[in-house]
Amino acid sequence: MDRHIVHCDLDTFFVSVERLINSDLKGKPVLIGGNGDRGVVASCSYEARKFGVHSAMPMKLALRLCPEATVVRGDHDLYAKYSNIVTEIIEGVAPIVEKASIDEHYLDISGMDRFFGSWNWTKELRSKIIKETGLPISFGLSVNKTVSKIATGEAKPSGEKQVADGTEKLFLAPLSIRKIPQVGEKSYLLLRNMGISQIETLQQMEVFTMRRVMGENGVSIWQKANGQDNTPVVPFREQKSMSKETTFQIDTIDMNILRRTLIAMVDELAYELRAQQKLTGCITIKIRYSNFDTHTQQISINYSNSDRVITEKVMELFKKLYSRRMLIRLIGVKFSKLIHGSYQVDLFNDTQQDINLMQAIDKIRNRFGVNYIKKGICLLDKEKGGGHDDQFA
Repeated sequence: MDRHIVHCDLDTFFVSVERLINSDLKGKPVLIGGNGDRGVVASCSYEARKFGVHSAMPMKLALRLCPEATVVRGDHDLYAKYSNIVTEIIEGVAPIVEKASIDEHYLDISGMDRFFGSWNWTKELRSKIIKETGLPISFGLSVNKTVSKIATGEAKPSGEKQVADGTEKLFLAPLSIRKIPQVGEKSYLLLRNMGISQIETLQQMEVFTMRRVMGENGVSIWQKANGQDNTPVVPFREQKSMSKETTFQIDTIDMNILRRTLIAMVDELAYELRAQQKLTGCITIKIRYSNFDTHTQQISINYSNSDRVITEKVMELFKKLYSRRMLIRLIGVKFSKLIHGSYQVDLFNDTQQDINLMQAIDKIRNRFGVNYIKKGICLLDKEKGGGHDDQFA
């Protein structure tokens, strides 16, 4: 059976949602993110992009490039709500759906061409989403995920593009190597130093050359450049929560140990969130005293995966919950109301310095493991502490 893979992407999603709420923002340059001196751009409108503004840029620089832009703080709860509405519409009609991020979906509609025609079916779905939500959306249709995603990028803003079976290489050839998913800044600079700027040049190279220069990553890039991608569309399954618990070898009332244990658990859980490109909207603290009485308390927060932001909330919760001054046997932290988010850190609350530090730590952990680098305060006394018990649901 021929494959028919659709990639859908909500255009400038955060900005589009804000324009639904405030129509005065339509047609104007808009920046979403923190508006302080060290704030960061989470998203921006096409009108702002014309001035060279882009996501993850310091807000101060963005306003120098585009001083007439309107800055909106951003509301992740609101964005999550509209993301879920779009997901429900798609899942109501598509056989296999993978939610790649808060504003992206992959659909496997193979076989549906026998009844409706894949192109017409996808166009009808796009019209349905626009009509029911008011949000602009683009899509690409081809035989695999890579080509469909690139086609979506070429269809933007608010457009649609089909790449017929057998024409993948022809479609990709004139495009910049930047268009290939998996080509980051480092890979781009390496390829440019080799004199490669267009995908067509990659297509003409031998695969063993790419392997010699870039290893297995080079092979993957070469395959994508040639329109080859057998990656399946994985049905979306929402992870409901993640948690860590520590049972102390010796029951304790030492506030220093309790505080360091909580910070260490948050540090590892927040990294796990970022690694999975997720955000949490609810935090729960659990305490079990030496007499086995167990108490919990939770709080809803603005969606985040920043360990700094979450740690502050966790410590506030702990102060409220721990009132009996009894020896503690077990302590735990749980994140729930998980949603997909496309940022390494919380761009609404963290400063540029926070982002740079967290990204540097995450890169080291991605390469060597989560235990390779730790904050000094997270180094627990093995004699007094206990082991973490990870739980995912």
